[in-house]
Amino acid sequence: MNTILVIALVLAMIATVVALVRGIIAFLRTTEADLKGVGPSQPGLRSNQMMRARIMFQALAILIVVAILALAGRT
Repeated sequence: MNTILVIALVLAMIATVVALVRGIIAFLRTTEADLKGVGPSQPGLRSNQMMRARIMFQALAILIVVAILALAGRT
């Protein structure tokens, strides 16, 4: 069971890094015209979506660590 959780943790950490990099790339693609426009821009929405995904993956990784520690404490 620990092996499955460790693999899930590694996958969650990789997903966190991927979401972070994609969010930064979307943020860097935001132009001055996007900032001066009316309403949210497409790159801004994408950046926000990726940052929310990053937070979700980080929370998942933390929950997996808690599960690993809880299982380690039982033995």
